[in-house]
Amino acid sequence: MMHTGDSLAAELLRVRERRPVGQRPGADAAPPPALSLFVIDVSGDAAAYVERLRSVLAPAVRLGCTADFEQESLPVDEVPGWFAEVCSGPGGGGGSGGEERAPRFARAGREAYAEHTGGGGPWDLQDWLYRFDPDEDSRGWEWWDATVAGPSRVHVRVDSWGEPSFGCQDLLWAVFTAGAVRVEGPMVQITSFQEKP
Repeated sequence: MMHTGDSLAAELLRVRERRPVGQRPGADAAPPPALSLFVIDVSGDAAAYVERLRSVLAPAVRLGCTADFEQESLPVDEVPGWFAEVCSGPGGGGGSGGEERAPRFARAGREAYAEHTGGGGPWDLQDWLYRFDPDEDSRGWEWWDATVAGPSRVHVRVDSWGEPSFGCQDLLWAVFTAGAVRVEGPMVQITSFQEKP
């Protein structure tokens, strides 16, 4: 998927916005023809989960808009501490005992990610952040929305240009470490969906 400065700026607004897309100013704008849905079961409060997920994605997308990706490392000061702790590598806590300081939801999500991906290890924090480089084409998605679909269920929608299969391991890492216990998807949906309140 091609990311541009303009598309990243629009994505950042969607990540930061707390209201469902249909309730936002300018909601009349046409969504993409198809979105990919992830159905996420969480342990605990679904609304708190959505806030944690947004808190991880917002600084990463902002870096996509502003950072110099020619640098050896990207700034991590806006990345939530719990996320840095559950990641590996420089700036992350993994390997230095930091993963033990990460909250239980993040540690459990790390294990659930490994199970979901068939043994995938923790992401290096810098590698994860570099996926938001506009010139990096391996991030095959763009954030669209997250909605609470039940007490312990969340729907996350991303624009994948209608592709049924796309690079989303970076998204799954954030989804699981924010507290997901189970994830279904992605499933392509036409955008005429109506989310139940």
